[in-house]
Amino acid sequence: MSKLRLLFVKEAQSSYISHLDLLRTFQRAFPRTGLEIRHSQGYHPHPLLSIVLPLPVGQSSVCELMEFEVTQETDGAGIAEKLNGGLPAGLRALDCYPAERPVRELADLRATLELEYDCGVPAGTADQLRELFSRPEILVFKRTKRKELAEVDIAPMLRRADWTEQTTCVRGDVVVQAQNPGLNPQLLAQAVERYLPELTPDFVRVRRTALLDDSGRDFR
Repeated sequence: MSKLRLLFVKEAQSSYISHLDLLRTFQRAFPRTGLEIRHSQGYHPHPLLSIVLPLPVGQSSVCELMEFEVTQETDGAGIAEKLNGGLPAGLRALDCYPAERPVRELADLRATLELEYDCGVPAGTADQLRELFSRPEILVFKRTKRKELAEVDIAPMLRRADWTEQTTCVRGDVVVQAQNPGLNPQLLAQAVERYLPELTPDFVRVRRTALLDDSGRDFR
């Protein structure tokens, strides 16, 4: 039996696939690999697949991770290539390898946050964003596991935010806490709407670019 980890891209139209549908998509693609996925026990066994830090619907990523166990002994070589033949556009497996590091070592995630403005970026936007996200307290509303709204301070979960102005958007290169608790980069746009309403963007795009350990190195 081998425990494997799959690195994959989720983008374009596939960024709108829900978490459960994403798992079903991979379940249908796995027969191409010739591997037998380990199933749960009981009356209704199901394949044991899990996504590390499931991506919110509508966001894209180049660094998604999925864990699974197979009944064979394998190091995962060639699995990504076989999976790609059965995946829809926007989903692409990059690598498959033994899952050696525990997920608890995943500390932060890096993402690109684009705040788009239909009529052009207001003057001085980047400077005002730098000031906002350097504050010791930034309160936003976040849904709890019970689906209730609670006010939380996201400042302690924000590691870094660098802003650059483009013609029609402001691009943020942000690093946020990944878990226990994690910060969805989308909430930074909510903070802009609350504290700088005149800079509320017309559209927001989030793209994960890296998963990091507590030393700032890529977590794999």
